[in-house]
Amino acid sequence: GGPFAGARCREKQFANMVKYARNPVNPSKSCKARASNLRVSFKNTRETAFALRGLTLRRAQRFLKDVIAHKQAVPFRRFNGAVGRTGMVKQAGATQGRWPEKSCKHLLDVLSNAESNAALKNLDTDKLFVESIQVNAAQKQRRRTYRAHGRINPYMANPSHIEVVLTEAEEAVARPEDLEGAKKVKKVSKKKQARERMRSGMTVGE
Repeated sequence: GGPFAGARCREKQFANMVKYARNPVNPSKSCKARASNLRVSFKNTRETAFALRGLTLRRAQRFLKDVIAHKQAVPFRRFNGAVGRTGMVKQAGATQGRWPEKSCKHLLDVLSNAESNAALKNLDTDKLFVESIQVNAAQKQRRRTYRAHGRINPYMANPSHIEVVLTEAEEAVARPEDLEGAKKVKKVSKKKQARERMRSGMTVGE
C-alpha cells in the first residue's frame, strides 16, 4: 500500500522493459546486448561501430584487437574534421582514419556480452554476424576548466550508448540440380564462338 505503491510498480515495469532501436528479423536466431552511459567519445565510437556492420563476430573481434595493436585503422567518414590521413584505410575506400583504443575496448566488451547471451540461447557462436550495431550520444557530463583572468569555461564529456544485435547465419542450401550432379550450361559469347571457329580452321560460312 501507500501513496507511492503505483509509482514503484511503474518503475519496475520500466526497468524490465529495455527498448532497442531495432529488433532482429529472426528473434529465435538472434541475441542482443547494450551498454548505457559509457564514458567514451561518441564520435570515435560511432565510426568504429560503423566499420563492424555486417562482419562475422570473430572477424569483428579480430578487427578491434588489430586496431588496439595499431595493425589496422578505423576509417572516419562522417566525423572526420581534423582527422589525419593514413594509408591503412585505403582498402575501405577512405583516406582518414584513427586508432580509438578506448572505443575498441568498450565495443569488445559489448560483443563479448552478446556472445554470452547467444550461448545461453544455444546459438552457434562461430556463425554469428553483426546484423545491427548502433551508437547514440548520451547526456553530456559537465565539468569546468579554469582560464586566464579568472574566467571559467565548460569542460564537457560526450558519453555513448551502444547496442548490438548478433544473428546466426543461415546455411546455404544447394539447388536440387546441383545435388544431382548435373552440369551447369556455361554461356559463351558470339565473339568467343567466332574465335574458337577461327582457331579450329572453320569459317563463318561453313
